[in-house]
Amino acid sequence: MTDDLLSGPRGRRFCLGVLTAARPEIWTLAARAAEYPQDHGLARELAEALRGPASVAAAESAGGEVLLAGLTEAVDTARYWQHPDETDVLLAQPGIRLALGLVAHALADSLAAWWGPGFLDRDRQCFVQWTDERIGLPPDFRGSARRLADWKAAALADERQAAKRPENPAANWGGWWWSTPRPSELLTTTRSMPELGATGLLLVEDGLGWKQATVWPLLTRPDSRVYEIDGPAAWTWLAARYPMDVSLSKRHDWWRTTGIAGPWLVPDWSAVAANYDGVHLTLWGYLTTAGLAFAARPSAGPSVAVLERTVLAGWDPDETYWLNDVLTPGAAPSNWRSDGYGRWSSQC
Repeated sequence: MTDDLLSGPRGRRFCLGVLTAARPEIWTLAARAAEYPQDHGLARELAEALRGPASVAAAESAGGEVLLAGLTEAVDTARYWQHPDETDVLLAQPGIRLALGLVAHALADSLAAWWGPGFLDRDRQCFVQWTDERIGLPPDFRGSARRLADWKAAALADERQAAKRPENPAANWGGWWWSTPRPSELLTTTRSMPELGATGLLLVEDGLGWKQATVWPLLTRPDSRVYEIDGPAAWTWLAARYPMDVSLSKRHDWWRTTGIAGPWLVPDWSAVAANYDGVHLTLWGYLTTAGLAFAARPSAGPSVAVLERTVLAGWDPDETYWLNDVLTPGAAPSNWRSDGYGRWSSQC
């Protein structure tokens, strides 16, 4: 499991985030090493600090607040439409990854003890509704089929229009970089936590700095079918089993983030809905899968040497996309406000 946690950029950034929350001097070292990549002495100094007993002890004793700070760091720094930032490049260096080994091992245990079973917690699902600009209406629990049909039509139209974009993947062009069924009005949920209405308040990729939200507890139909993305194999199976070709529309963004020119697949979510009511990305699935290019299947073209790949992008940890109408209202909603520094408090 240690190797899994260090295999992807979000897992490595999580490890660094936990350490810097517990030991701020680690961030100072990492920032200097990232800013001056040619200074190998700085990288060696950082590696020594990462493998040192103080760092291992910090990882072994990490509690919920520190682990949540590490997850927030991993999520806030995710960028699937541009090249990896200097810190992600630094953490990918073999020497730095090796130095993080003991820390990653300790954090895997700490994370499992704090988070509990990784699969969907059906009893604590909440929908986060951002209310900075206006107070929203209660969630609409009907119409998932129409929303999926609208999503697919828009995705196919985007792929057709992308044929007019430059063929060079390095061209300065961007588009819909996420692999989730968005933009759509499908309901999504994350679990509630003590003193936090929902993890979806805090763990948001590419957030817009929202500071007000209403959290709606929801109930899932007991017989609802949920597919769990708990790692790369589960994600690639989904893309290969229900493939949608997005090679043209993802060409530029995903080349920048992975260095690979495609071809690319994402799941056809309207087809997934025939077999599953919801798809849940576990915390571990996020840390080990997000942002990496994985081979899904050989190309259907004349050359079997070409692999169709897929990237999990734009999906928040512990988030479930609900593809069918299987949700009903739960307890009364609560209003939450952020202080602008990542701390949320209930306004009830």
